[in-house]
Amino acid sequence: MGLTGGIASGKSTVSAILRELGAVVIDADALAREVVEKGTPGLDQVVAAFGPSVLTPEGDLDRPAMGALVFNDDEARKQLESIVHPLVFERIVDLETHAPEHALVVHDIPLLAESGRAAAPDRGGFDAVIVVDAPAETQVERMVRDRGWTEAEAAARMAAQASREDRRAIATYVIDNTGTLEDLRRRVTEVFEVLVREA
Repeated sequence: MGLTGGIASGKSTVSAILRELGAVVIDADALAREVVEKGTPGLDQVVAAFGPSVLTPEGDLDRPAMGALVFNDDEARKQLESIVHPLVFERIVDLETHAPEHALVVHDIPLLAESGRAAAPDRGGFDAVIVVDAPAETQVERMVRDRGWTEAEAAARMAAQASREDRRAIATYVIDNTGTLEDLRRRVTEVFEVLVREA
């Protein structure tokens, strides 16, 4: 299964609930951090491509510096992706291979709509796609409240992602996240139970 949602939609909360329910969640963002940790070949490749200015004094990847470098530079972003994506893919294959038999495997991919990987399994995609959905104004409100961003910063991040309509267009299941945490947990459980029955 694929799991996605716009920034501040609540996708991470849904991911955690699915894990609690027994799904094997493969978090692409977490793997992208893991493959460039200090001492990894991935970090060595990033430094070779971008120079030592992307490192902290302790030798870790300086994520804010790296983010600033690639955020508005398509070529730099593509170069970074050409290093990170193959390494992440290797880890994904490893995790899928070692998942328990009959486990519901959920790929948590923030930019699933943008990546083109939401296709059917025979075209390299997923059996189903879960989209966590919230109105744009709710996303902005959460980013301002929870992350301390300005409305302009929040809007810029949202503009860099697929539109709400594009995400909903790839959805097999839409999980609305405008209610309470209990509402969200109830809806996620419903979807999980359907997926388990259909697996």
